[in-house]
Amino acid sequence: MKSAVVQLPGLNRDRDMIAALTRISGQAPVTVWQTETDIPDVDLIVIPGGFSYGDYLRCGAIAARMPVMDAIRRKAEAGVKVLGVCNGFQILVEAGMLPGALMRNVSLKFVCKEIKLEVVNADTDFTRAYETGQIIRCPVAHHDGNYFVESETLKSLEDNNQIVFRYAEGTNPNGSLSDIAGVVNKQGNVLGMMPHPENLIEAAHGGNDGRGIFASALEVVAAA
Repeated sequence: MKSAVVQLPGLNRDRDMIAALTRISGQAPVTVWQTETDIPDVDLIVIPGGFSYGDYLRCGAIAARMPVMDAIRRKAEAGVKVLGVCNGFQILVEAGMLPGALMRNVSLKFVCKEIKLEVVNADTDFTRAYETGQIIRCPVAHHDGNYFVESETLKSLEDNNQIVFRYAEGTNPNGSLSDIAGVVNKQGNVLGMMPHPENLIEAAHGGNDGRGIFASALEVVAAA
């Protein structure tokens, strides 16, 4: 699987993501700087977590307007898989590639801990390694993960099976509406999620529950 990791000022999880993709796919991803207007031929594009542009204005608001996002949008429209984690999720929302808004945690505090996730939809390119209803562990580290959409959009997400992950067993760390932790676009090739699966992929991390997200994408690519 050929992959690319987007780099922007303030992102600090790019090395974690590069390490995870390299270990799981056996091939190091290319890195793409924010000013690039084209992205090489890849199967997966990842926008990692961090604090792009210091989270000024709104989290992801400045990054969403960088030239690289137009290139990512074109690739997504052509069917390339795109994964946004934490700040990457915020950037995808600000860029209009996923619905909703990510607001300040209800505690008004930065949250860094392990939570539990329910796999709501295991029939996506990112979740085939899991089973629907499966509970997995995953770390979170964010200040603005409180996901919100209007009631009409929430119904649409539910009707179209676009809710991929929910915080489970009372571990919602941010007050997110309907415990939503990750959503996919209608085409099913763009996933945004607040938790960090790249930080739970091997024994050295204390478990490999997050590995299935990358393994699922790899399986889809291999099958194609």
